[in-house]
Amino acid sequence: MKKVRATLDRVLSKAGIASRTTTRAWIVQGRVKVNGRIIRNPDHWVESAKDVVHLDGLRVREEKKIYIVLNKPTGVVTSFGDNKDRPTVYDYLKQLERWVFPVGRLDMDTSGLLILTNDTEFGEALLQPESKVPKTYYVKVSGVLTLEEYFQLAGGLDIGRGERSGPCIVHEVRSTDKYTWFELTITEGKNRQVRRMCDAIGHPVLKLVRIRVGRLQLDDLPIGKFRILSNKEAQTARSL
Repeated sequence: MKKVRATLDRVLSKAGIASRTTTRAWIVQGRVKVNGRIIRNPDHWVESAKDVVHLDGLRVREEKKIYIVLNKPTGVVTSFGDNKDRPTVYDYLKQLERWVFPVGRLDMDTSGLLILTNDTEFGEALLQPESKVPKTYYVKVSGVLTLEEYFQLAGGLDIGRGERSGPCIVHEVRSTDKYTWFELTITEGKNRQVRRMCDAIGHPVLKLVRIRVGRLQLDDLPIGKFRILSNKEAQTARSL
């Protein structure tokens, strides 16, 4: 019987966990064990017939692709671990036995729809800038927006750090004499983009919830809960 051998970084990437560049970094960090022993060499040879690989305590297999949507709470970071001991999205996935990674990030103070998967091709396709996948947010800001400020948001504006936001769709939901609520749909993924857009027009964000990616919506999924998507549902996240 022919032995199937591959380097450790290749085994992890083929399992759909992350790119080889990312998995090499994880191995060097000591997050990977082979047969119960920490291996820090990404080029370590593994034989699939006899060697058992674990990442962060979870066994690694080339498994069926899985797609998850989590309604991320505020105050939670989008990473596996945190050096400040803050809660992470993985605290809400403890009953899930398969490894998944987040497709993009939501900052700690932003809640809402977060996709996690073990399908690296799917994740990379969603994150490619040229894919222009629309992401819709429910936004509450301080103050009342003028018509001119809505036009500024919709048309694109300077958001600092030498960056400019592109055109987007803005739809007012309601307003009072102190606050405004609106939906904002962007097709970019600049760091903290929505907050920076609102800061640029002088209306700081008080609440930010991502409610839709492509045509995939949160619907009535409770905060802090997740559900497994069908393959067909997952593909709606890539729909324009």
